[in-house]
Amino acid sequence: MAPSGNFPFAYFQTRGFVPGGIITNARDESLALKALPPFLRTLLVTDGTVTKHLEAYFWEEVAVENLGQGMVRLATPSPWLGAAAGESVLKRRVRLKGTASGRVYGEAESLIRLDRLPERLRVELTAGRIGIGELLRERGLETYREILDLGRAGEDGVYRTYRILIQQAPAMLITETFPCAAYR
Repeated sequence: MAPSGNFPFAYFQTRGFVPGGIITNARDESLALKALPPFLRTLLVTDGTVTKHLEAYFWEEVAVENLGQGMVRLATPSPWLGAAAGESVLKRRVRLKGTASGRVYGEAESLIRLDRLPERLRVELTAGRIGIGELLRERGLETYREILDLGRAGEDGVYRTYRILIQQAPAMLITETFPCAAYR
């Protein structure tokens, strides 16, 4: 799905504030960002790694639990990932969970073009060792993150979808969902 003309990409490339506090996302749905808990709003508009932010805010170690991963063929094209229908990608699901509290802070689903990653990173990602952000930091890989979409997820959740570009090519498409109750 291509971004709509209404989604304020420029705000999240250079700013974390939206005048009026309401955005219209890529699905033409409205989301009142100003009504969300402040830290959750921060997570939605930041282009940094979520795990580090969660650990600093909740002051506990956050584990990245691998809920499953494997190679899949795309049934439809993924323009945001620059991938055609039928291409193989690594699909990965993880949960971000406080090790002391047991609280679930979020989940993420990623589609990863392994052909666009350095070999060592490919090996570590397919091993499911740690989170993507941690791996990228450990390897010192230069990347650019681009927020593509935000919106409601179920009755009491929100999501953000962003992609990670490596050498200016889309390599990963990540959708993170956050339960609002964990942030109130």
